[in-house]
Amino acid sequence: MAGQIEKRSFSLETAENGEACKDYDDDGRPKRTGRLMTASAHIVTAVIGAGVLSLAWATAQLGWVAGAIAIMGFSVITWYTSTLLADCYRSSDPATGKRNYTYMDAVKANLGGIKYKFCALAQYGSLVGITIGCTITASVSMAAVKRSKCFHKEGHEVGCHTSNNMFIAIFGTTQLILSQIPDFHKLSKLSIVAALMSFTYSSIGVALSIAKVAGGNHGKTTLTGVAVGLDVSRSQKVWQIFQAIGDVAFAYSFSIVLIEIQDTLKSSPPENEVMKKAASIGISITTMFYALCGLIGYAAFGNKAPGNFLTGFGFYEPFWLIDFANVCVVVHLLGTYQVFCQPIFQSVERWCHNQWRERSFITREHPIHIPLCGIYPVNFFRVIWRTGYVISTAVIAMIFPFFNDFVGLIGAATFWPLTVYFPVEMYISQARVERFSCSWMRLKILSWACLIVSLLAAAGSIQGLTSALKEFKPFMAVS
Repeated sequence: MAGQIEKRSFSLETAENGEACKDYDDDGRPKRTGRLMTASAHIVTAVIGAGVLSLAWATAQLGWVAGAIAIMGFSVITWYTSTLLADCYRSSDPATGKRNYTYMDAVKANLGGIKYKFCALAQYGSLVGITIGCTITASVSMAAVKRSKCFHKEGHEVGCHTSNNMFIAIFGTTQLILSQIPDFHKLSKLSIVAALMSFTYSSIGVALSIAKVAGGNHGKTTLTGVAVGLDVSRSQKVWQIFQAIGDVAFAYSFSIVLIEIQDTLKSSPPENEVMKKAASIGISITTMFYALCGLIGYAAFGNKAPGNFLTGFGFYEPFWLIDFANVCVVVHLLGTYQVFCQPIFQSVERWCHNQWRERSFITREHPIHIPLCGIYPVNFFRVIWRTGYVISTAVIAMIFPFFNDFVGLIGAATFWPLTVYFPVEMYISQARVERFSCSWMRLKILSWACLIVSLLAAAGSIQGLTSALKEFKPFMAVS
């Protein structure tokens, strides 16, 4: 039994040249069972997350025109580059070539060299940042539930402030358990639940915004957003526009796990075809919700839109519905955290397994019977390493609890290299696009334009973080 569990659970070992059987795919790994629905659920889980909560604020900085253009523009760019990236899951031929199990594997196979190292820095830095962002956002939502009850009981004029540290610890403790899920292939049910939660809290936010607008108690809106001299200074307007662009970019950051999601799909029909459909479905759904949350949220709050429209208390009543929405945010972020941390876990574990194959502490699986769940393989190294990672992200979240600035910086750092540059370069290499041809020029112009946008967004977020750092105290985050 132990031998079977070791073969089944340790997907780090491959037998690419071995004889495939009905239980194994052409690369010797356990047969993949992912479908269009599960891939779409993974994408929705990855895309709709912390970013959606800041879109009303981002639209307020940009205004009706630029806000709508930003939401739709990043949607189209992300969809297009995702279709390019889907063709890079297999090298040489998109349908029959050698599999690339991770985003980095795809970059190494198609580009190699210094670009591979740059990708490692960009991807894993972004994944770590996103998991920290999930922790911050979940703690703020949990604190909002406590504050909501206080406002309902004591009145809206009372501060009802509470420390976020306890809620960060609660979220981290839950992730300690969830992080023992062996790999991406076991996340399907969690992703489906998380996707349903994202629909729920987004719908509640939109419904409350519509009710606020219909009731006539809505904020002032303009075509160009917050007014210079009235709401902000000229320099603040510029920096906040840049930061808002980063927030919208962050809202679409899932390309860094697209290859890992695609690696869960069955080989028939071809994975790239299914992944393109899943990307179209996932991005279409999220864009609809983003447009509703961003634009209707702006209509409700106007230029005074809070950074997080469920925890900024633009809404106070009905308090139970707002509490339920924030609970849904937390449940969704439990799944989002796992979707983004699994590539980190598997990369480190694969490297250690290859370095120390003879160390049973690293390679051996111990079968443990869990009531109602059956036999579960436990690896001591996996338990210790993943526990250490979760604790580290929780501690960092306690030190740097800046939601909007953090979201914007992650978006800026992620968008160009991982959503645009590498997919474009890999597609050019694999499809052998002729240099200086119309297709080549079009792809290069897209890449350079997105680089400029990312640099501006990064500048805005860094300025915001710098301002926030002047007033903060470590481990003293308060909602």
